[in-house]
Amino acid sequence: MISDVLKETETKMQNAVTALKNNLTSVRTGRANAAILDGILVDYYGQPTPINQMAAIKTPDAHQLAIEPWDKSQLGAIEKAIAESDLGITPNNDGNAVRLPFPKLTEESRKELVKTCAQMAEEARVSVRNARRDGNNGVSKTVKDDGLSEDEEHRGQDEVQKLTDKYIKEVDEVFAAKEKEVMTI
Repeated sequence: MISDVLKETETKMQNAVTALKNNLTSVRTGRANAAILDGILVDYYGQPTPINQMAAIKTPDAHQLAIEPWDKSQLGAIEKAIAESDLGITPNNDGNAVRLPFPKLTEESRKELVKTCAQMAEEARVSVRNARRDGNNGVSKTVKDDGLSEDEEHRGQDEVQKLTDKYIKEVDEVFAAKEKEVMTI
């Protein structure tokens, strides 16, 4: 059925947009954002554990995160995991919490971050276009297998193109919002 192909195509396109949103949360904007810690795992008694499962993450001001572990003996492990990550932020351990100061970004570093975000957005667009190609191939195959008319094939491909346009527009909107966030001082 062509409707099954369309559902599968739309799911692939939604996944591309979701992946873009997740990737963009890891981009530093000069503001404290707990989401940048999501990919960092701490060795917690031999078990890799996300920081948010072993500590309270607070934002005392717009340019600082405070990580207060429930088990104070893990302060060093958290500090080490953050230092070894690719965040580019030096953690400060004050004995009660690990503090992450977010320096204000320069104009040049903001432009570099926008370039990185643009690359991520382009990768998402490519994923959407690949889903379009797979969808069109699926429609053609379904038409052949089920003996449907060429009109049905054209209708199916038009629907795939409408989905493509919708999700490319969503990728562009997500990128534009992140670009605005990064460039805002």
